[in-house]
Amino acid sequence: MDLGSIFLILALFILTALYISRPFFERRSSAVSLGEHELSALMAERDRILNALSDLEFDNSLEKIPAEDYPVRRAQLVQRGAEILRQLDTLQGDALDALSTRLEDALQPDDTHPDDELEALIAARRRKRQEKSGGFCPQCGGSVVQSDRFCPKCGKSLD
Repeated sequence: MDLGSIFLILALFILTALYISRPFFERRSSAVSLGEHELSALMAERDRILNALSDLEFDNSLEKIPAEDYPVRRAQLVQRGAEILRQLDTLQGDALDALSTRLEDALQPDDTHPDDELEALIAARRRKRQEKSGGFCPQCGGSVVQSDRFCPKCGKSLD
């Protein structure tokens, strides 16, 4: 092996090592806020209760549970599910209010728009182009304005 191929292999090894070790050097915070944690726990509990209700309905249809236990268990699950949904509505309502406030702030029109300067330049250019005709091109006969140095059709110098 010659020296060039050794350097190439070494460079590829170093680049691969840097790429693989990049997550260890980044300082990203993956901390979850208390509100997000509570919301996640409530959603998991909601899903658990829905699955329990589904299983209870299935067991009742197969007559695996006594007929007198079914209404009591179902009422308990429905009541607990209603409590969870009320808590979720409260938490999500607060989150939605905060989100809507941020969206409203982001969507407020600015006094200056980055395209305003460009629009002003375009309007000035159009005003200049509306000048009176400067005659005709001596080569092709196309119309030219007074500020033209070259014919817009054939490119002949008009000076």
